[in-house]
Amino acid sequence: MGRLVPAVTRALDILELFLDGDGTLSAPDIVRRLQLPRTTVHELVTTLAARKYIVPVAGQPGRYRLGVRPYQLGARYAEYLDLAAEGQQVARSVAETCDETVHVAILEDTDVIYIAKVDSTHAVRMVSAAGRRLPAHCTSVGKMLLASLPEPELTARIPDDAELVAMTPNSITDPAALRETLTDIRARGVAVESRESNPDVSCVAAPVRDRTGQVVAALSISVPMIRWSDERLGELEELAVKGAAELSERLGHRSVA
Repeated sequence: MGRLVPAVTRALDILELFLDGDGTLSAPDIVRRLQLPRTTVHELVTTLAARKYIVPVAGQPGRYRLGVRPYQLGARYAEYLDLAAEGQQVARSVAETCDETVHVAILEDTDVIYIAKVDSTHAVRMVSAAGRRLPAHCTSVGKMLLASLPEPELTARIPDDAELVAMTPNSITDPAALRETLTDIRARGVAVESRESNPDVSCVAAPVRDRTGQVVAALSISVPMIRWSDERLGELEELAVKGAAELSERLGHRSVA
């Protein structure tokens, strides 16, 4: 484990002081309560204010309160807590229907992070865990999420000269080929992965939307190749879309009829 950074620790100590009392503080209050040098406190307060973590209190010169940034961070944290909890429930329902492993994942940079997972009851099944991180381009959930990004954001994350890692011989490693695949995914509304992250497993995924209509996650069904078939693919796609729609509805999304 790396060492703690003193300046970051002090900045967080200052922010946590706002949890007590009336939620407002002055620089002298912080100096007194944390026993820090005045110059240090002044620099930290100036930095926190510049980044909107704290803001001046109207009508009270020299006093500060929490700004919008802590609220935004907390809202995002709460959003993912709700998404994980609701995702687990929906994943369980989908898994009970098809008896295959079901995941819900979010996108972080160019990786996906699985935030919910329900296993198949079959002896032969996909082995994974909530919290696992994989390259997005190698998974159905990841390709679904990448396909949902605006083009400028997609290019920023995966430029034309990006080096895409291969998890199996079937993994897409060419950014141009990936973009063609994402175009097809946008048109179809579902993503399919054929042994791209695991040589023995294929998956289908559908997008999960929040109340604003933004894609915030994807739900996938993972099936070992011994139970995979072209005939079953349509059934699994329909079930993934239905599960993703149910989760979207739980998050406040209302589809347009």
